[in-house]
Amino acid sequence: MAKERRIYSSFHDIPPREYMYFPKGTLEMGKPGKFSKKEILNLLLAMGVLTIAFSFTTSGNNIILSGFDNLDKFPSSLLLSFLGIVSAFFVHELSHKFMAQKYGLWSEFRVYPQGLLVSFILAFLTGFVVAAPGAVMFRGESRIFETGRIAAAGSSANIVTAGITLILYNVFFETENIGILFAFICLVNILLATFNLLPFSPLDGSKVIRWNGIIWSILFIISIVILFLLFQQGIPNFLSFISK
Repeated sequence: MAKERRIYSSFHDIPPREYMYFPKGTLEMGKPGKFSKKEILNLLLAMGVLTIAFSFTTSGNNIILSGFDNLDKFPSSLLLSFLGIVSAFFVHELSHKFMAQKYGLWSEFRVYPQGLLVSFILAFLTGFVVAAPGAVMFRGESRIFETGRIAAAGSSANIVTAGITLILYNVFFETENIGILFAFICLVNILLATFNLLPFSPLDGSKVIRWNGIIWSILFIISIVILFLLFQQGIPNFLSFISK
């Protein structure tokens, strides 16, 4: 009897019922670059909800802490938030997916409904966002080094993006709108990378350490350094971007 294959996740160990099987017709998902319609819908849903949630933060609108006095800024904040979500969350999850597919594993993103709901409600009430939208699921008997590389891929992509946008932020520091845009993209990416690299299960950091502690240390130190440099440079007021 064939040994049952295990499922891993990049962020959440989502309960089985919905995910712990090979959906009919999706065995092709082990090939690089393959997406199913269900996966695309899940990605769009997660990105849409997170964009709206972050827009409450960037526009300064929420029920408890500040009220809804800045509703006129909400449309502009949607653009800023969308760029942050695409460059951070979307790139993070696709990096997991493509690395898993590189090793021939079935790999698809699935939303975590409870996480999306909590993210939206918390942002709506307080302006704070706890992003727990879902995870890239992959199935197959991956070896430890494969699991570690898949886990490291997401944060590595965020670190590269944060490093590039930090440089661009310094270059365009005097150009207010462009500088703020790069600062926001850098901030979202480096926070996502740093959080995911924390060495606690089910975060990616625990899987990277299990594979290679030195690589985890390098990635985590780089993320902390970038975060320090960004705050040392000074985080701009994002409201000034969306008030234009």
